[in-house]
Amino acid sequence: MSDHLTTDRTDPTTAFDCPSCGTSSTGVPRDHCPQCLHTRHRDSADPCGAPMAPLAVAVHGPGDWRLIHRCTACATLTSAPVRADDHQVALMALAVRPLAQPPFPLGLLGRI
Repeated sequence: MSDHLTTDRTDPTTAFDCPSCGTSSTGVPRDHCPQCLHTRHRDSADPCGAPMAPLAVAVHGPGDWRLIHRCTACATLTSAPVRADDHQVALMALAVRPLAQPPFPLGLLGRI
């Protein structure tokens, strides 16, 4: 099982068929679905072709958001830039998930 993070995806296509929701996008190069943010594992290091689920949003600086995906078959992590036409609610839901689902009971916050 791989735990490395690949930051560059090769050969984004001009047509993208989502392995999760079935959305088809054409016209601009895409490496993930603009609706549900899923993708397919196709980087050059280990292109197993399995679906990849969005795991998190990483912010590297003002205006530099990246999607972090995990392969459902081999657990490889990849990163891809957020696109202007990505579903804004889906992005925000992914970004706030750690706050909405912390790894501890929220009741403990009142004791700090």
